[in-house]
Amino acid sequence: MTSLKLTHVDETGRAHMVDVGPKADTERVAIARGEIVMRPETLALISAGQIKKGDVLTVAQVAGILAAKKTSDLIPLCHPIALTKVDVDLQLDDALPGVQITATARTVGKTGVEMEALTAVSVAALTIYDMAKAAEKTMKIQNIRLVEKHGGKSGDIYNA
Repeated sequence: MTSLKLTHVDETGRAHMVDVGPKADTERVAIARGEIVMRPETLALISAGQIKKGDVLTVAQVAGILAAKKTSDLIPLCHPIALTKVDVDLQLDDALPGVQITATARTVGKTGVEMEALTAVSVAALTIYDMAKAAEKTMKIQNIRLVEKHGGKSGDIYNA
Protein backbone atom coordinates (compact mmCIF):
# COMPACT_ATOMS: atom_id res chain seq x y z
CA MET A 1 0.00 0.00 0.00
CA THR A 2 1.36 3.41 -0.95
CA SER A 3 1.83 5.95 1.79
CA LEU A 4 0.24 9.32 1.00
CA LYS A 5 2.02 12.45 2.15
CA LEU A 6 0.37 15.81 2.60
CA THR A 7 2.51 18.39 0.82
CA HIS A 8 1.54 21.35 3.01
CA VAL A 9 2.56 19.67 6.29
CA ASP A 10 6.20 19.26 7.30
CA GLU A 11 7.77 16.30 9.16
CA THR A 12 6.70 17.74 12.53
CA GLY A 13 3.08 18.27 11.47
CA ARG A 14 3.36 22.03 11.01
CA ALA A 15 1.75 23.75 8.05
CA HIS A 16 4.15 25.19 5.50
CA MET A 17 4.22 26.57 1.99
CA VAL A 18 5.71 24.08 -0.46
CA ASP A 19 9.04 25.09 -2.03
CA VAL A 20 8.37 25.03 -5.77
CA GLY A 21 11.70 26.68 -6.64
CA PRO A 22 13.38 23.55 -8.02
CA LYS A 23 10.38 22.63 -10.20
CA ALA A 24 10.43 23.30 -13.94
CA ASP A 25 8.09 25.81 -15.51
CA THR A 26 5.39 24.03 -17.52
CA GLU A 27 2.07 25.03 -19.01
CA ARG A 28 -0.65 24.45 -16.43
CA VAL A 29 -4.40 24.34 -17.03
CA ALA A 30 -7.25 23.59 -14.64
CA ILE A 31 -10.99 23.44 -15.29
CA ALA A 32 -13.51 23.51 -12.44
CA ARG A 33 -17.29 23.33 -12.43
CA GLY A 34 -20.16 23.91 -10.08
CA GLU A 35 -23.74 25.05 -10.06
CA ILE A 36 -26.23 27.12 -8.18
CA VAL A 37 -29.73 25.67 -8.01
CA MET A 38 -32.77 27.93 -7.65
CA ARG A 39 -36.48 28.07 -8.22
CA PRO A 40 -37.56 28.41 -11.87
CA GLU A 41 -39.02 31.84 -11.04
CA THR A 42 -35.65 33.11 -9.83
CA LEU A 43 -33.92 31.75 -12.92
CA ALA A 44 -36.52 33.52 -15.07
CA LEU A 45 -35.76 36.83 -13.33
CA ILE A 46 -32.04 36.39 -13.99
CA SER A 47 -32.68 35.42 -17.61
CA ALA A 48 -34.93 38.43 -18.18
CA GLY A 49 -32.45 40.83 -16.55
CA GLN A 50 -34.96 41.72 -13.85
CA ILE A 51 -32.76 41.33 -10.78
CA LYS A 52 -32.64 44.77 -9.14
CA LYS A 53 -28.89 44.67 -8.47
CA GLY A 54 -28.10 44.42 -12.22
CA ASP A 55 -26.74 41.99 -14.78
CA VAL A 56 -26.19 38.90 -12.62
CA LEU A 57 -24.20 36.82 -15.10
CA THR A 58 -21.80 39.59 -16.14
CA VAL A 59 -21.10 40.61 -12.55
CA ALA A 60 -20.61 36.95 -11.51
CA GLN A 61 -18.26 36.37 -14.45
CA VAL A 62 -16.10 39.35 -13.51
CA ALA A 63 -16.19 38.36 -9.81
CA GLY A 64 -14.98 34.86 -10.69
CA ILE A 65 -12.09 36.21 -12.75
CA LEU A 66 -11.09 38.63 -10.00
CA ALA A 67 -11.30 35.85 -7.40
CA ALA A 68 -8.97 33.62 -9.42
CA LYS A 69 -6.44 36.47 -9.47
CA LYS A 70 -6.72 36.84 -5.67
CA THR A 71 -6.64 33.14 -4.71
CA SER A 72 -3.33 33.35 -2.86
CA ASP A 73 -4.80 36.17 -0.72
CA LEU A 74 -7.69 33.89 0.30
CA ILE A 75 -6.09 30.44 0.65
CA PRO A 76 -3.18 30.71 3.12
CA LEU A 77 -0.70 28.24 1.59
CA CYS A 78 -1.33 28.96 -2.10
CA HIS A 79 1.47 30.49 -4.11
CA PRO A 80 0.80 33.76 -5.94
CA ILE A 81 0.55 32.78 -9.60
CA ALA A 82 0.98 34.85 -12.73
CA LEU A 83 -2.17 33.72 -14.52
CA THR A 84 -2.04 33.91 -18.30
CA LYS A 85 -5.79 33.37 -18.77
CA VAL A 86 -8.94 32.97 -16.72
CA ASP A 87 -12.30 32.26 -18.32
CA VAL A 88 -15.56 31.97 -16.41
CA ASP A 89 -18.55 30.66 -18.35
CA LEU A 90 -22.06 30.81 -16.91
CA GLN A 91 -24.93 28.95 -18.57
CA LEU A 92 -28.57 29.15 -17.59
CA ASP A 93 -29.96 25.65 -17.18
CA ASP A 94 -33.75 25.23 -17.07
CA ALA A 95 -33.39 21.52 -16.25
CA LEU A 96 -31.39 22.21 -13.07
CA PRO A 97 -32.98 24.83 -12.64
CA GLY A 98 -30.11 27.23 -12.09
CA VAL A 99 -26.76 28.28 -13.46
CA GLN A 100 -23.92 25.98 -14.52
CA ILE A 101 -20.52 27.58 -13.88
CA THR A 102 -17.26 26.54 -15.54
CA ALA A 103 -13.90 28.22 -14.90
CA THR A 104 -10.65 27.63 -16.75
CA ALA A 105 -7.35 28.93 -15.38
CA ARG A 106 -4.02 28.89 -17.24
CA THR A 107 -0.43 29.73 -16.45
CA VAL A 108 3.14 28.79 -17.32
CA GLY A 109 4.86 28.16 -14.03
CA LYS A 110 6.06 25.88 -11.28
CA THR A 111 2.73 25.08 -9.64
CA GLY A 112 -0.81 24.31 -10.77
CA VAL A 113 -3.90 26.46 -11.07
CA GLU A 114 -6.50 24.11 -9.59
CA MET A 115 -7.20 26.39 -6.64
CA GLU A 116 -7.62 29.39 -8.93
CA ALA A 117 -10.22 27.59 -11.07
CA LEU A 118 -12.08 26.31 -7.99
CA THR A 119 -12.02 29.75 -6.39
CA ALA A 120 -13.38 31.35 -9.57
CA VAL A 121 -16.34 28.94 -9.61
CA SER A 122 -17.00 29.42 -5.89
CA VAL A 123 -16.99 33.21 -5.99
CA ALA A 124 -19.06 33.35 -9.19
CA ALA A 125 -21.69 31.19 -7.45
CA LEU A 126 -21.56 33.33 -4.31
CA THR A 127 -22.01 36.44 -6.44
CA ILE A 128 -25.09 34.98 -8.10
CA TYR A 129 -26.47 34.18 -4.66
CA ASP A 130 -25.74 37.69 -3.39
CA MET A 131 -27.34 39.38 -6.38
CA ALA A 132 -30.47 37.20 -6.43
CA LYS A 133 -31.03 36.65 -2.69
CA ALA A 134 -33.76 39.29 -2.57
CA ALA A 135 -35.77 37.04 -4.90
CA GLU A 136 -34.81 33.75 -3.20
CA LYS A 137 -32.83 32.87 -0.11
CA THR A 138 -33.06 29.08 -0.62
CA MET A 139 -30.67 28.80 -3.59
CA LYS A 140 -28.09 26.02 -3.23
CA ILE A 141 -24.46 26.21 -4.32
CA GLN A 142 -23.32 22.67 -5.02
CA ASN A 143 -21.03 20.20 -6.71
CA ILE A 144 -17.96 22.45 -7.00
CA ARG A 145 -15.19 20.23 -8.30
CA LEU A 146 -12.06 20.02 -10.41
CA VAL A 147 -12.92 18.34 -13.71
CA GLU A 148 -9.59 18.60 -15.57
CA LYS A 149 -5.98 19.39 -14.83
CA HIS A 150 -3.09 19.48 -17.28
CA GLY A 151 0.64 19.97 -16.80
CA GLY A 152 3.10 19.48 -14.03
CA LYS A 153 4.55 16.35 -12.45
CA SER A 154 1.19 14.59 -12.01
CA GLY A 155 0.25 15.11 -15.66
CA ASP A 156 -3.32 15.08 -16.92
CA ILE A 157 -6.26 14.33 -14.67
CA TYR A 158 -9.87 13.97 -15.81
CA ASN A 159 -12.57 13.93 -13.16
CA ALA A 160 -15.81 14.77 -14.99
